Amino acid sequence: MYISIEGVIGVGKTTLARMLQPAFEANLLLEVFEENPFLSNFYANRALYAFQTQMFFLLSRYRQQNQRVPELLSSDQHLISDYTFDKDSLFARINLKGDELDMYFKIHEALAEKIPPPDLMVYLRADTDVLMQRIAMRDRTYERTMERDYIHQLNHAYDDYFINNPHKSKILILECNEIDFVRFPEQLDWIENRIRQVLQLSPYQPQLPI
Repeated sequence: MYISIEGVIGVGKTTLARMLQPAFEANLLLEVFEENPFLSNFYANRALYAFQTQMFFLLSRYRQQNQRVPELLSSDQHLISDYTFDKDSLFARINLKGDELDMYFKIHEALAEKIPPPDLMVYLRADTDVLMQRIAMRDRTYERTMERDYIHQLNHAYDDYFINNPHKSKILILECNEIDFVRFPEQLDWIENRIRQVLQLSPYQPQLPI
């Protein structure tokens, strides 16, 4: 099974992917975002560096997904990733306009046909204020100038994508405002059980009706 963890910046995708890996005895595919040479400049001046940043991410994500996903899926192990290829277009809709956005989508559409979709996308959902607090707590240098409005726009884009659109993959939406799976192991166990239940992967406890 191929499971991807998705959500807005700061919600805890990578942390959850790492913590779920042992339980599923899975291979792990993590996004390599810090190699983008335009990222720091982008957060300082989004309008000026949006196209360069977006195109670098698109091609980098395509190269990693096109090479590594089929390779890892060919093994006998499950695969957990902390991002999907489709996420790139959510950022593009916010950061690009006009001819640049049109060009981006032509390239994205051609590349997306070659990327295997996950069996399950786990969408970690949180309020914008919660995301801003978590971004501040991890204190990455290039994120210190990140604007609340930008995160709020991304939050709406993610909600629209996961809640209002059809998908090839199964979707599991988890409300994460009050969840702290790092501090509370029982919450991590609950998330693992929900994933197993959706994918019908034994062992799991059936969720009882309320």
